[in-house]
Amino acid sequence: MAAIDQLGASMLIAAAVITPFGLGGALPAFGHPVLLLAAAGVGVCSSVIPYVTDQLAMARLPRATFALMLALLPMFAVIIGAIVLRQLPTPRDLAGIALVIAGVAVHQGPRADTCPTDNSNYIPETSHTPQR
Repeated sequence: MAAIDQLGASMLIAAAVITPFGLGGALPAFGHPVLLLAAAGVGVCSSVIPYVTDQLAMARLPRATFALMLALLPMFAVIIGAIVLRQLPTPRDLAGIALVIAGVAVHQGPRADTCPTDNSNYIPETSHTPQR
């Protein structure tokens, strides 16, 4: 089963599990078609589009690029929340963002002169040959 198919199956299972808990509060909305359309729009925009986009990006981007994007996601969420929803971040939120940015800034990938993880065929290069 493809990753997107697995994602769809997991979302269907999650909906079936959670529906009994939220059905009572949602019953009044079933009488108003506009509210049903709004609920469907929220469901598609908050779950389907982000998760499908995430799966497609994971399949196409290099691992390091995808990891960097995931690490920066909370920062962009706070920025968009502040601009669109007028939700100003708390000092604790800002500290968390600063820690994430610092972690991304100090992270270093493997250097070219280090041994690769699978060193079964690794032959170290030397800049000079020892003289006898």
